[in-house]
Formats: sequence, structure tokens, C-alpha cells
Amino acid sequence: MTSDPSRVASIMLSWHSLDLVSCTNLQTLWAGYGKICAITARATTDQAAKHLSKLCGVEPGSAGSTYPLILKLISPPRKSGAKDEGHLRKMLSYEVEQYFYSEVVPQLGSDISIAKCLSSTRDMSDAEGSSELRGLMATIMVDLRPEFPVAGEKRGALNRTQVHAALDWLAGFHSRSRELLPATLDGYVLPPLEESSRRQSSSQSVASGLWLNGGYTYLATRRKEYASLAQDTDSEWSDLLCRASDECSLSVAEMVALFLTPSGRAAESYIHGDVKSENLFTTTNGDKVAFFDFQYVGLGLGVCDLAKLFTCSVPLHMLVDDNESLPEQLSMCEGERGLLERYRTTTQDEGSHIYDWLTFRRHWETALVDWCRFQASWGFWGNTEWLEARVRSILNDQEWRDWLYQSIHGRL
Repeated sequence: MTSDPSRVASIMLSWHSLDLVSCTNLQTLWAGYGKICAITARATTDQAAKHLSKLCGVEPGSAGSTYPLILKLISPPRKSGAKDEGHLRKMLSYEVEQYFYSEVVPQLGSDISIAKCLSSTRDMSDAEGSSELRGLMATIMVDLRPEFPVAGEKRGALNRTQVHAALDWLAGFHSRSRELLPATLDGYVLPPLEESSRRQSSSQSVASGLWLNGGYTYLATRRKEYASLAQDTDSEWSDLLCRASDECSLSVAEMVALFLTPSGRAAESYIHGDVKSENLFTTTNGDKVAFFDFQYVGLGLGVCDLAKLFTCSVPLHMLVDDNESLPEQLSMCEGERGLLERYRTTTQDEGSHIYDWLTFRRHWETALVDWCRFQASWGFWGNTEWLEARVRSILNDQEWRDWLYQSIHGRL
């Protein structure tokens, strides 16, 4: 097995009549799980050039034409603990992402900006040189940067134009993906420990789809952090989110998690699962964006993507009516409502189901509470004061609490 990016790229490019011209390391993946490299490929035949030109969205080339691509190579460190949930989550996330690029992206259409996949070890079968790649996961995809040159950096927030473009992208992605959902929930990847047990009992070794529950913050995989929060008497959120409610034996956080768990509702779609400014590129003027990093793509409500975007990447002045100190409790301001209405109306313009404002708002409020639960147990960042003030207001809204209980009553 080789983990040399240049060798891996050369082998995979050869399957498509392409030669490797250059391979440059861009970054090492989190915790040393692999690398992302920029590669340049040269077509050795006119047919190869035609195929790659189409993927890249450029004028048809010919033999000798070169193309910018990205190699994502997964070569994880050795882990002794088979039940290490963090390790399992990472490995499954890379399988999910590879499935997404290989199987889902081609169905989304060309008007949603996502990198197209050229080659993947997922379907290498007995291709030439494949024996050297056994045990590795690698995907070669189109490099988005020529069209979207403003890189996803750890900037504090997007500007207004970029925020609107991000909302439009998410609306299009959520709406289009609803058309792709299968009739049943079978075949989706379960939470890490459950998926590991399922595979051991069924001898299944390759992920069969996307996450059953998109994102990485949902309660089913964050029970340790939740337990710590529940015992943290110094945190106001311990009592507000973790104490058993008056309505039933579940806490508010548990009821929220139950509601957000995918169940085949019309409002569900695929969600990105990790929406933030670092995971997108924009055009020079910021009027269009392209998201990447789809390790946590799966089923969910689109508002869960919005909750993280608003907290981590939207300027505070776009959410509140002024820049003065925020009150302890904050109702929805006109800025927040305007952004939500832009997203909601765009999803309907895309031909999605009718999402009436009240239902949409309740879903949004529930997603904010869930996101606050994760941040309270993990660590706050972003528009912290805004998020906490909004969630205090939501939790004190008896109409929301009644709606939540009624919504999950049939699942109890």
C-alpha cells in the first residue's frame, strides 16, 4: 500500500487517460488523517480532454490540455481502540463524503456549485494499480478555485453579499436534494458506534450512503458532553436544557433532539452538516459561493445548517436591529427574519414543498436550541451572546414549548 500522494494521483489519473504533471500539498487533515493536494493533470487523448473539460465546465480541450484538480487522500493513523467513537466518526465521515461526491453530486445538476468527482477508490475494482491503493480512501475532484478564487479562510464573518449567496446556495441544495430522497430510511449510515456494530454483524465494510442524521453535533453522538453539561451546576444551561421537563420525563434538549431526528417528513432534505465560512469559496465579488467539506452530509432539516451559519459566520449587525449590548432575552429581529425569509422563499422558488412561516419558524427555533446545547457542552464561539439571548427567549415561550411537546408526543 502506498500513501504517497503523487503515486496515488498518478495511478488514479491513469484510469482516465491522464498523466500527473504536478502534485502540491495544500493541507494535512485533522489529527493526521490524510492530506489534501492540488494536482495538475494532462490529457493523453482527445476523449479524456473532452470528458475532463465537461467536468471542469470549460471549453473542450484536446490531448495535451492540462486541468487543475484536487486529491483528497485518507491515510489514517493507527488506532488500537476499535470502539473509539471519535475515530469511527472520522472514518465513516470520509466514506460518506466519498459516496456523496461519487453518487449524489451527479444528480444535483450543474447549477448548484459543488466540485465534480473525476475518480474515486470507492469504485476502483480491479483497475490497473489498484492493489497499491488497498486500505486507502482517495477522491480526485475538480478544483473550484479558478471559478471561486476567494478561499474559505477563518474569517470572523462573511459580508452581506456573501451571506446572501450562501443562503441561496443552501436553499438550492436543500430543495434539489429533497427530490433525491429514497422512499425509506434504510441504507443510511447510523451513528458511529451503532454503524460499527451493524457492520460487524453483517460483514458490511463499505458505507452504503449518507448519514442518517446529518451533522456531527446531534445528541445521539454527544452523550458524554451532554452528561457533563447536566452535571455542571455552574452553567445556566444545565438546568434550562438538561432538567426533565414538566411535560414528560425527557429534558428540553432530549425533546428537541427527538424532534430533529429524521423521520421522513416533507421538510427534510440532505443537509451539509458543517456550514461555516471556512467551508466555502466565493467568486471575486462574492455573489456566488461553492461549499465543500461534505463529511457530515446527511438527512435533516435545512434550518440546522442555518443555525451554525448564523452563529458562526453571519455578521451580528445583520441579525440584530442595532449594535448596542444585547439583552438577556432576545426575540427575532428584523435582520434575522429577513435572512430567514430570503432562504424560505428561495426554497419555494426552487420548486420545494410549501413551507409556511409558522412551521418554518418553529423548526428554526428548535434548531437554535439544539445548536446552543452543543455549544454549551463543547464551548461557545461565534455570535455567542446573540445565540444565548435568542435561546433564552425561545425557552421562555410557552407556545413553543407546547408545540414541541405536541410535535413529539407520537414518538414517545
